[in-house]
Amino acid sequence: MDNSNLILIRMLLKSTSQLNIYRHCKDKKKRRRIVGNWVAFGFLYLLLLAYCVATGIGYGSMGLTEMLPSFCALTISAAAFILTLFKTNGYLFNFKEYDMLMSLPFDSRSVAGCKFLYMYVKGLPLMMTVAVSFLIGYAVYAGPSITVYPIWLILSFVLPIIPMLLASFIGFLIARVGAEFRHKNIIQTVLIMGVSILAVCSRFIIEDMVRNNEMEEALMSATAGIKTAVDIYFPALWFTKAIGSVSMIYAFVLIITTALLFELVFIPVGRTYRKINSKLKCQASARKFRMTKQKKSGVLNAIAFKELKRMTGSPTYMINVGMGEILALILGGAALFVDFEKLVATVTNQAPISTEMLYPAIPLIVYFCIGMVATTAISPSLEGRNYWIVQSLPMSKKTLYQGKMLFNMYLTVPFMLISTISIDLSAGVSLLTAVLTILMGLALCAFSTAWGCVCGVKHMRLDWENEVEVIKQGAAVAIYLLPNLFACLILIFLTVALGNFINRDLILILLTVIVAALALVAYRRVLRLADRT
Repeated sequence: MDNSNLILIRMLLKSTSQLNIYRHCKDKKKRRRIVGNWVAFGFLYLLLLAYCVATGIGYGSMGLTEMLPSFCALTISAAAFILTLFKTNGYLFNFKEYDMLMSLPFDSRSVAGCKFLYMYVKGLPLMMTVAVSFLIGYAVYAGPSITVYPIWLILSFVLPIIPMLLASFIGFLIARVGAEFRHKNIIQTVLIMGVSILAVCSRFIIEDMVRNNEMEEALMSATAGIKTAVDIYFPALWFTKAIGSVSMIYAFVLIITTALLFELVFIPVGRTYRKINSKLKCQASARKFRMTKQKKSGVLNAIAFKELKRMTGSPTYMINVGMGEILALILGGAALFVDFEKLVATVTNQAPISTEMLYPAIPLIVYFCIGMVATTAISPSLEGRNYWIVQSLPMSKKTLYQGKMLFNMYLTVPFMLISTISIDLSAGVSLLTAVLTILMGLALCAFSTAWGCVCGVKHMRLDWENEVEVIKQGAAVAIYLLPNLFACLILIFLTVALGNFINRDLILILLTVIVAALALVAYRRVLRLADRT
């Protein structure tokens, strides 16, 4: 790592630092939005801290204290690898400030290394939250010497770098090969979604093993799996040895190896960095182009089609928005081919819940998949610096936001219908109940669309430098997601409990009316906000 890397990373961090913006910005609205971001992400990090501490204490209570350093190293490495693989296309390649950075008197290798370090710094709070959490669990049960604490913390800063380098190199190979093809974004999205879905399915398989009185076998298998992974993945082995035997030799080996790999990886990346980014910014065109009759479309449909093209052009956007729809489709398919009672027992961890009790909660369960991320919470901010083009178009802001909401309805309603109808058929509900679940599903889709648009317009951020900051880290997404998530969970438990005392069809009717009324209120709020922006 040379001095040019440090100069560039310092420049990027100062220009994008929320604290720096807060200190020098006089816009009260922007300052409130920054504070809201800090509060939202602070709450998320506290939840992650509590979960990881509980996991560490759980391992310690089962007599697996010596496995905690290994589990911590593997968790950080896996998280760093997966998150970097998601972000490589937006941070390392095809990023917005490419022209500005490449015009500076630095070589391509320095720019690529700077972008990698920027991605590392942005993800460091998450990694350190995990590291500190497992250190607390290890300290409770192992009672290590005072030397272990600084070694654990220092090496936790180093651990994410090697898996991030590996993910970045894989992203480099994908970008290198995919730059020659037209539909590279869709191919990358499908691969990442496939890996994520396999991870979700493996979770339920492990839980099923534990539920079927196979706890001892599952623990032995998990312990053996962790030991095998540590033996194969040397950075985790060095971290474990450095903590377990308080060995500075293994700590230095990990640090020196990380520094050498950083230098080696960016030698091939730097040589073709300009070429790859140039090709990624070019638009492919068909060789056999033929002019055909153009079809006339309404304004709202044209805006919806524009949103579709924007989504399919960004793997990050497609993964965050489309994952819920795919999971809803998988849930509906599982309901058709697996006995409904067994499916309920698997999802609810063998809770004493009958299938009839779940009838009013069917739309909410589907909504939990498709409604957690709405395109309308993201799309207003994605206009970015091109927002002036939207303002110059001969249409009102109301029409623009109505088109964005129409696209979210086009996206969510088909998946909601397929999943809800499949679950209704598997559960054997009556015709009236099936109709009511569909109506409530439509009301929930409308509420998600309108509420997401309220958050997206009210907390619009147009000065972003990377779309990841809007799609994954935006205030609009956090403000939409958190209340929606907790309200949905509370309503699921409430409808199941009330189903023992009140007619279940009546519960569906009441909830549909309430949700539809909230959707209408949110829709009118969007129209009022459109007049102010």
